Amino acid sequence: MVKVSDYSQIMEQVTVTAFKADCFRFLEKVRQTGEPLQIVDHGRPLAIVCPPPNAARAAAFGAMRATLTGPAGDLVEPLADVAWDASGK
Repeated sequence: MVKVSDYSQIMEQVTVTAFKADCFRFLEKVRQTGEPLQIVDHGRPLAIVCPPPNAARAAAFGAMRATLTGPAGDLVEPLADVAWDASGK
């Protein structure tokens, strides 16, 4: 397998013979990594296997969960001794 540049993405490239022999392994790898796979026949692109659109989003969901810090102070209580005018004058 060789990494090839295709437009702005780097895709893994596999021959059609290798894909036919280990189809389920390659499909599982695409599902787990979320990266597309290009299938070639005699060096010519034949097909691109891409993960479903929601698979990439699921991996990113909650990725920054550990970086959240709680609010400083009470968000419900009004600020004390602060005068403000909503009219913007």
